[in-house]
Amino acid sequence: MVLELMRLDGMAALVTGGSQGLGLGMALALAEAGADVALVARSEDRLREAATKIEALGRRSVVLPADLGDVEAAVRVVDEAAEALGRLDILVTAAALQLRKPALEVTPTEWDRLVDVNLRSVYFTCQQAARHMLAREQSHDRRIRGKIINVSSLTAAAAWPNVSVYGATKGGVTQLTKALALEWASLGICVNAIGPGTFHTELTDALYSDPERAAKITSRIPLGRPGVAGDLAGATVFLASPASDYITGQVIWVDGGWLLVGTGL
Repeated sequence: MVLELMRLDGMAALVTGGSQGLGLGMALALAEAGADVALVARSEDRLREAATKIEALGRRSVVLPADLGDVEAAVRVVDEAAEALGRLDILVTAAALQLRKPALEVTPTEWDRLVDVNLRSVYFTCQQAARHMLAREQSHDRRIRGKIINVSSLTAAAAWPNVSVYGATKGGVTQLTKALALEWASLGICVNAIGPGTFHTELTDALYSDPERAAKITSRIPLGRPGVAGDLAGATVFLASPASDYITGQVIWVDGGWLLVGTGL
């Protein structure tokens, strides 16, 4: 019975940033649990590679190339995903840009670009997804209409050097998660976030390409290693599934214990 609650058979998910890194790992986890998955990213080639991996698991996949810095595109892909899959039960907002630069050197253009992709698109993607979720009647045996999973960051819980804009956007995502969870709880939509710790992905490769820097980071992780995309699978499926129907407005930190021993870097 408990394992059945973790199944996503018959459900449809949309994952932004789903062509690589953490987003792809989360998309694959949803597919393994039984969901069909629509993927959004800028590179159509990478999206098609990711879709092939999902289809190899026996699930349907829809490829939706888009630049989420354009809010109209962010809204459009939600509509396209719901139309292509016939419904929308799960939204994962994993798309994000990083900027490693001293705060004194950040330009307004760089600020706007990160805010547009990392925060503004999350807000309006969640809004449009909720509209599709609310368009369906609640079932007699389950009052939850949909699950939204945002991706936060350790930079939302602690100060890190040279990532002030990224940290500001992820702090916004964390607070947005709580606000939407409160507003939409009575409507049957659960909104939670996953807070990854220090993961080795393309986005963070600049940190791990320096052996001395990588060793310093790893030394502060109680579990002794950086995360990999697969480490988010359990939390993703749990928050998307009926097993978490009484959980909303929370951030699950998947950080190898980082926050237990201090903050920042």
